Amino acid sequence: MRIMKIQQVKELTAANVVCGAALLDKEVSSAFASDLMSDVLTLDCNEVLLVTGLCNLQTIRTAEMAEVSCILFVRGKKVTPEMIELAEENQMILLETPYSMYRTVGLLYSSDLRPVY
Repeated sequence: MRIMKIQQVKELTAANVVCGAALLDKEVSSAFASDLMSDVLTLDCNEVLLVTGLCNLQTIRTAEMAEVSCILFVRGKKVTPEMIELAEENQMILLETPYSMYRTVGLLYSSDLRPVY
């Protein structure tokens, strides 16, 4: 398994960078996919990419609490201006992909990005 730059995540998942374009050289060592933010709060999220379809302010707030610095929104979900503002305050990277969660995590896993567990 390997560490992956956010730029590689973007390319693999055909993602659009919504916030944090200057931080694409940042690295993630694993990924976690969930729409349940309570599950995210139970993790040690250092260098974790959060893959989710839950696209609201609570997702950004949960990521802030869990120290997640990069969120990849799946299924074509669109980030709101309020979400971008909060993410910018916390120096987060927000990405949007049209792919399903299943396809997205499959692409990341087959490229050797390890799961959290």
